[in-house]
Amino acid sequence: MNTLGKVLFAGSVALALIIGAAGGVLLDRQVLTPSASAQDQGLNIPLLQEAYNTIKENYVDQSAVQPQALTYGAISGMTDALGDTGHSRFLTPDMVRQEHMQTQGEYEGIGANVSMVNGHVVIVAPMDGSPAQAAGIKPGEIILKVDGQDVTGLSLSDVVSKILGPAGTTVTLTLQDATTGQVHDVTVKRAKITIHNLTWAMIPGTHLADIRISAFSSGVTDDLKNAIQQARAQGATGIVLDLRNNPGGLLDEAENTASQFLKSGLVLNERNAKGTIKPIPVKPGGVATDIPMVVLINNASASAAEIVAGALQDNHRATLVGETTFGTGTVLIEFPLTDGSVLLLATQEWLTPNGHSIWHKGITPDVTVPLNADVQLLTPDQLRTMSASGLQANPDQQFLKALDLLEKQTGQS
Repeated sequence: MNTLGKVLFAGSVALALIIGAAGGVLLDRQVLTPSASAQDQGLNIPLLQEAYNTIKENYVDQSAVQPQALTYGAISGMTDALGDTGHSRFLTPDMVRQEHMQTQGEYEGIGANVSMVNGHVVIVAPMDGSPAQAAGIKPGEIILKVDGQDVTGLSLSDVVSKILGPAGTTVTLTLQDATTGQVHDVTVKRAKITIHNLTWAMIPGTHLADIRISAFSSGVTDDLKNAIQQARAQGATGIVLDLRNNPGGLLDEAENTASQFLKSGLVLNERNAKGTIKPIPVKPGGVATDIPMVVLINNASASAAEIVAGALQDNHRATLVGETTFGTGTVLIEFPLTDGSVLLLATQEWLTPNGHSIWHKGITPDVTVPLNADVQLLTPDQLRTMSASGLQANPDQQFLKALDLLEKQTGQS
């Protein structure tokens, strides 16, 4: 479908950079709204025109006075002024095209999810198998410059547009470690990437399976069903469901994924601006409602990933291990503008089945296990070639804790 849809994306944008982990919830329906007059909106159009004329007549670098860029900057400023940091935002036509590609599981770019945090564009997480991950870009790093140009103070969309580019070209990011303050440059070659949203492997030395969902793009639920079937065929008696660094995706996929593990109850609640709450029930026919499981989350688990984690936690279906999640909690509706750009505006808030708000709070794990930013997360691809002793020596303590809990739960310890 040619729409962002009801997209659950963290309040981040997957740079295709992609551009993707966009924020909130991308919809699986397109919302078209009639245009409103400036008078209806209360905008001071003469003042905006006055500001533009002043810039055009007086700014020293006339080559930078581009009407479209200034228009987009003004719209970005309006959405930023709402104070819904990292959620409601403006997308240029190029960013919209990248979003559509993301929800279909492919894009061109560096493959990193970003968000605006305290006035800075921050890496939420590199995507699995992406150029950003291969270049060593880490969650939490602040983007200071793009190709040597200072991006401090620019809007999220402006920074993203500078990072976007065709496959095969390179971009240099100047990044700052949020903890140590150290600054370094990373040059990344953009690529056309097919996103593998789900991978799985048997865990060495056990009868347990590791299923990792890196994003909730179209088709991930079908991939999950197949993975569960294959894992059981290989003797799996328990599952580690890894949702770390998962920026979100499609709401339907989140609902369907959670429903594979739940017999009944709610997946989430949606609350509108009037305070009316709409419960979203579990969909019948789950294929893994009884198998023991532990869920891994971290501070880059967002949106759709938080919906799934919150549903499994509130329904007492799984133990959550790791760190408090990102804290995305709004349903973003796509409002197309006449030139192909889009306003993504928060129109609803989603809550866990027990009514807990996630927005700006995140989901707290049942068992907190911090992990240094320089530790690479274990992936199913690595597990396939790893020995049991090699696994136990791995520095991914979150995974090892989840494994320990699941082994005790299944009687394998």
